[in-house]
Amino acid sequence: QVQLVESGGGLVQSGGSLRLSCEASGVTFNFYAMSWYRQVPGKERELVARATGSEGKATYADSVKGRFTISRDYANNTVHLQMNSLKPEDTAVYYCNARERINYAMLYWGQGTQVTVSS
Repeated sequence: QVQLVESGGGLVQSGGSLRLSCEASGVTFNFYAMSWYRQVPGKERELVARATGSEGKATYADSVKGRFTISRDYANNTVHLQMNSLKPEDTAVYYCNARERINYAMLYWGQGTQVTVSS
């Protein structure tokens, strides 16, 4: 059974930092690209950052480049999202995502964690 368990969300002031974590179980971790998405009410879920399976190569949405960093801890099957210089527009529910490297139908989501940035 695949599980993605997120942690680290919360309330922070504008300019502050938060670190999200997502621990994956039930998957061969390096076979999966790991991503963070976010969603606000009334809008589609958007990709924030992705790290590939075995190499951990990172890509980012333009809106977070230079402020967010995605990293993988292969020893603990965990992916982190370090968020610095947070802005009120970063407020959203953040979701962890795992997608198998070849079979994209093998796609899993975490339960989401709320990030709120006050101005």
